[in-house]
Amino acid sequence: MEKGNIFIVAAPSGAGKTTLVSALLAADANVKLSVSFTTRSPRPGEENGKDYHFVSRDAFVDMIGKGDFLEHAEVYGNFYGTSEKWIREQLATGQDILLEIDWQGAQQVRKLFPEAISVFILPPSLEVLEQRLRGRGKDSEEAIQVRLKSAQDEIRHVDEYDYVIVNELIDASVHDIISIVRAARLRIVNQSRKFAQLMSELKGV
Repeated sequence: MEKGNIFIVAAPSGAGKTTLVSALLAADANVKLSVSFTTRSPRPGEENGKDYHFVSRDAFVDMIGKGDFLEHAEVYGNFYGTSEKWIREQLATGQDILLEIDWQGAQQVRKLFPEAISVFILPPSLEVLEQRLRGRGKDSEEAIQVRLKSAQDEIRHVDEYDYVIVNELIDASVHDIISIVRAARLRIVNQSRKFAQLMSELKGV
């Protein structure tokens, strides 16, 4: 049975990760987004099981104790985590999975899946990043400053990733992330599994 790929996509808040991931999912039906568990409250329009699995803090801590998470981290006072069982089940069917996680989660995933393909999304400048955060109109000045500080902390880990996309022109960035996914499927390790019989025949063995 084929084994799916794990794609890790990380970015500081305001870099445009959500837009790029949404475009990728719309363009490639073979990539499925992992729905994380979280202790934060649902925002207007968010659905349980679709956007996140919303659970209590006690329930989340209990899941940590049971070893249910592939990775988990605390961000802005709330916990986020990825179900290891679900990920392994999906990969076993050949399904490609995309994880939207931060640098802490990415490090945890790489320990168990060193073959995971990781992509980091950068803003074209800190000034543009700040403009985007302010343009949302959602956060207080204090919250914006916290997000800018967290953004730089996240960016300091950019060297840990396989690919980097500077999200200046959205159309070009969408093309880039789709190209990364398609190229990953053509790696010899994947093609050897998918076309094992063909390769044997062509080699004459």
